Amino acid sequence: MATGWPSVASLDLTALSQLYQSDAGFLRAVIEIVWERITAYRDPAVWIYRLPQEALTAQVETVVQRRAAGEKLPLYGIPFAVKDAIDVAGYPTTAGCPAFSYVPARTAPAVQNLLDAGAIFVGKTNMDQFGTGLAGDRSPYGVCQNVFNPAYISGGSSSGSAVAVAGGLVSFALGTDTAGSGRVPAGCSNVVGLKPTPGRLSTEGVVPACKSLDCLSIFALAADDAQQVFQVANGECGSACPPSSNENASAISFAIPRDEDLEFHGDGEAADSFRKAVGRMEHLGWRRTTIDFQPFREVAGLLYEGPWLAERLAGLGAFVRDHAADMHPVTREIIQGGASYSAVDFFRASYCLNDLRTICLKVFDQADLLVVPTMPTCPTRAEVAKDSRAWSRRLGYYTNFVNLLGLAAIAVPAGFKPNGLPHGITLIGPPGSDEKICELGMFWQRRVNLPLGATGQPMPSFVKSPSLPRAVPSGQVRVAVAGAHLRGQPLHLALRQTGARFVRACKTAPKYRFLAFMDLDPPRPGLLSDHDRGAAIQVELYDLPLAGFGALVASVAHPLSIGTIELEDGETVKGFLCESWAAKRASDITNYGGWVAFQNQRVTLKGQR
Repeated sequence: MATGWPSVASLDLTALSQLYQSDAGFLRAVIEIVWERITAYRDPAVWIYRLPQEALTAQVETVVQRRAAGEKLPLYGIPFAVKDAIDVAGYPTTAGCPAFSYVPARTAPAVQNLLDAGAIFVGKTNMDQFGTGLAGDRSPYGVCQNVFNPAYISGGSSSGSAVAVAGGLVSFALGTDTAGSGRVPAGCSNVVGLKPTPGRLSTEGVVPACKSLDCLSIFALAADDAQQVFQVANGECGSACPPSSNENASAISFAIPRDEDLEFHGDGEAADSFRKAVGRMEHLGWRRTTIDFQPFREVAGLLYEGPWLAERLAGLGAFVRDHAADMHPVTREIIQGGASYSAVDFFRASYCLNDLRTICLKVFDQADLLVVPTMPTCPTRAEVAKDSRAWSRRLGYYTNFVNLLGLAAIAVPAGFKPNGLPHGITLIGPPGSDEKICELGMFWQRRVNLPLGATGQPMPSFVKSPSLPRAVPSGQVRVAVAGAHLRGQPLHLALRQTGARFVRACKTAPKYRFLAFMDLDPPRPGLLSDHDRGAAIQVELYDLPLAGFGALVASVAHPLSIGTIELEDGETVKGFLCESWAAKRASDITNYGGWVAFQNQRVTLKGQR
């Protein structure tokens, strides 16, 4: 190994970026260290294909030259792995089945974006064959060991990707997630598993498991890293993407299943760990509510006990017919089971899903997040070997419904049980909330402050970048709401129905009077610019599609109007204003600082009468 370089304790993006800034030559040493770690790692089942050392060296030299030529490379020199269901040109894709192997001519677009950003591809990771299974036990290339205790499962189907990150072999890895394959392995490994909203990351160049539901997923040591990789893979970030510290996260509300809906399969340590995590969230100031989890369980049942199994067969039908003997017996049995469903079954299930979706999505009218354990328990490999199908169903208790509902989710570490195994929680948000849940994952991770994966290394020091407003997506308008449209208020559902997506809670610039029009139905406030008597007012920001913004404007009650307001960080957005002539008929509630505080005071005064 090259000498004269500092030791590389952690491969998280913060550590490597700081290292590379000090000396470009460090990149060669880091990739040499990565090669040595991979070669010496105790579990060869992590990999299906590893690049030869000379191929890694060639990548490094190319990236060094590109940077020297002035290219901006946000993932410069960051080593990563790819689940072997995702195409990388010139290297075999097997989907965990040797007989299925082919060498693609084109790299999957999401992977290409990472390579274009300067990341270093090191190899293809092991997986449950054809992405069918959540325990990581269905691969002819071997069964990956849990990084903390080899007697336990690593989770699946993206087993190798999670282990490669947790073991400090790469900085991040791509997986896939249809039923939980990007979250369960993260929970087994004390790493982050980001499952974006279906459709946010291209699945072109991915061997389908269930094509209409499949997502690419990202395993990383920290939620900060997952967010940056997500942005680059999505082509949304052509230069460095510094994470937000998300200091407004203390205003979050979250929902959890009722006690009678929680399932841990007799694992009292897991149950106790989840209760402690919920308590910690409340200690951080997050507001908890409890929901009926049964509709979500009904949705989950449609995935493996309904006609979506037929989509698995549709994607692999010819191969299953001609190569049944070459498949893992449990995988073959599951995929062939798709033949038992008819078109009538599918339509009936689709109608049922539509009804359930309406019920389930109401959770986000009362809470920003649904929080669940990432998995009920972590079984031993021996337990799974006795009944692989049953354990995959059990492990998906908190994951199987997410893609059918079109939700975003991020699995984050939450602590360690007395037996030494990690436990995790998953933050689930409405469609399109990917960036938001990443930021909340960052907020959570920095406060629980656990070691990264199985490396023993601490969370990286957070260097707060200049506070820059997050860009408004193309075709959308950012709106600040301050009263009846806030979460928990009478018009919030109407706001959500416009397609609004929550961005963050914050305050206006300190130059607005806050006026309440109590004669409106329901009562609502407006802002009036007044540099002498104004104050900073609490608001919530939402991004609305243009049609939704038009509907909101049309619904504004006289004498309120939509105009431009300034926020505390200098960003300007649309918001609810009122004309100065109308101030005489309004109640001045500026001193309360926000609508919720004003409403709470009204309730208190009524109770004292």
